[in-house]
Amino acid sequence: MASDPAPNPHATAEEVEAAWQDPKLANVLYHDWEAGTYDEKWSISYDERCIEYATGRFDSVAGKDGWPYETALELGCGTGFFLLNLMQGGVIKKGSVTDLSPGMVQVALHNAKNLGLDVDGRVADAERIPYDDDSFDLVVGHAVLHHIPDLPTAFREVLRVLKPGGRFVFAGEPTKIGNTYARKLGQLTWWLTTNVTKLPALSSWRRPQEELDESSRAAALEAVVDLHTFDPTELEQLVRDAGGVNVRAKTEELAAALFGWPVRTFEAAVPQEKLTFGWRMFAYRAWQRLSWVDENILRGIAPRELFYNVMITGTKP
Repeated sequence: MASDPAPNPHATAEEVEAAWQDPKLANVLYHDWEAGTYDEKWSISYDERCIEYATGRFDSVAGKDGWPYETALELGCGTGFFLLNLMQGGVIKKGSVTDLSPGMVQVALHNAKNLGLDVDGRVADAERIPYDDDSFDLVVGHAVLHHIPDLPTAFREVLRVLKPGGRFVFAGEPTKIGNTYARKLGQLTWWLTTNVTKLPALSSWRRPQEELDESSRAAALEAVVDLHTFDPTELEQLVRDAGGVNVRAKTEELAAALFGWPVRTFEAAVPQEKLTFGWRMFAYRAWQRLSWVDENILRGIAPRELFYNVMITGTKP
């Protein structure tokens, strides 16, 4: 078996230029560049906070039947956030991680080793999953579907590697309407923060210009790597057409997203040392409370298309 390619966290200008015409190359370069700081950027951890979040998302859309799954594969694993926290939460016994980015696979395996979890990994294209038919009891992914160019092919591959009756669960995908207001809020927050911190009295809150420039370039590349937004009903039909059964989509985060996106953007625009433990706990607790409002109040009165995240589950016949 050929060895996996090495991470490339410092792409050349020529590679970046080529990536604008090649979404898969863009995903590799962008995520290799982000791999070492991704957990910090998105406040990812492998403690009770994120274990509760990951298992809560899974339970919300798929329920607890089948726990623990003996074997699971994660597509587009990133740093391992979803699979590793599901394993710690008792959902999965043994895991495999795949990602198009060598850097992300490397970090995910490092995180798994530090946590003492039974995980192997491969650099892999979701449209050509390098595992045999009927290999896994569960396939999961978090914030990955919107990066995959050919989703019908990817879902046929997911169903191929699942055992008969096996389940898939994907979460953290942007809806069409949610993505629109999230990006507008992010752009406004970035503009306000980077301009207000030019004032002399707030200069200590301004990140060095070279860091701001680098973040801006990364944000620009997101226009290439973020390929899809989703209507929940259309996503359900796409999965059924690929061969999935018992398919169900669920959306979440409306008030929580309206709060969360400005907060995440603000955190990316200021020096990390300004983001104290107290600030992070405030942001997390506020997000929790607003998520409760979404689940217990807004879900009953707002169309599901208005929520920011869509999750989808189903099984192989």
